[in-house]
Amino acid sequence: MTQTTLTFSQHCNKYWRVIATGTCFAIFGLGALGLTFIVFPLMTATIRQQTQRELRVQSIIQRAFALFCRTMKFTGAIDYQFDNIEALLQDRNCLIVANHPSLIDYVLIASCLPQCDCLVKAAIWHNPFMKGIVKAAGYIPNRDPESLLDDCSQRLNHGNVLLIFPEGTRTTPGQASKLQRGAAQIAVRTQRDLRVVHISVNPSFLTKQKKWYQVPDTKPFFHIEVKGKIQVDEFIKHSDSPTTAARQLNRHLSSAIFPDMAHKH
Repeated sequence: MTQTTLTFSQHCNKYWRVIATGTCFAIFGLGALGLTFIVFPLMTATIRQQTQRELRVQSIIQRAFALFCRTMKFTGAIDYQFDNIEALLQDRNCLIVANHPSLIDYVLIASCLPQCDCLVKAAIWHNPFMKGIVKAAGYIPNRDPESLLDDCSQRLNHGNVLLIFPEGTRTTPGQASKLQRGAAQIAVRTQRDLRVVHISVNPSFLTKQKKWYQVPDTKPFFHIEVKGKIQVDEFIKHSDSPTTAARQLNRHLSSAIFPDMAHKH
């Protein structure tokens, strides 16, 4: 394996990005604690109606995430570009499904959406920086299927959008990704369409295998592409059961989320 030789200025840039990334995450952590222990308790005391309170919390999260993303871009830690974001902003009453190559995928997508419910894995509910936020926002814990479907259906009935990463965890670079069937099952059982978002990161950054300070030699560029909608009715109509419909939808979803993999087969 060939070693890349960096120039002095490239070395300096790389060290700066380590500092910038660490600073941004420190700000993120402090901001999360401030929201959890000061802002959200004040809102709980002043806004009694739960749905209204959760929507207000999600709006605050969107602005906080947007500021975090702009700070990362301004400091040179990362760069990013959104394509067709207008379509995402117009979506209502549907699932948003995306691939998951990095730690900040959720932050990037949610930074654009004043309302965004999210399906959250159990580990997040035990994270001291995130627990208060996900609880105040009314995010849905990924628990037993029956209550999960009820929670998702209730939110979608209110016209909300629900963000799901069907892989369930971050992608491992260079390895074939496999989707869990949860997103397809929810879409079929609630009869809601899916908006596909594809995220690419070049070079890879904030993956599951690497620590935050293991920055690549060049600045990571995040490309967030808002793609078309998948109509779930077509799969329900041409299937003999919800289980079959979910299986076929999941297969189609996999090729939509990972277009490069689909071209190889």
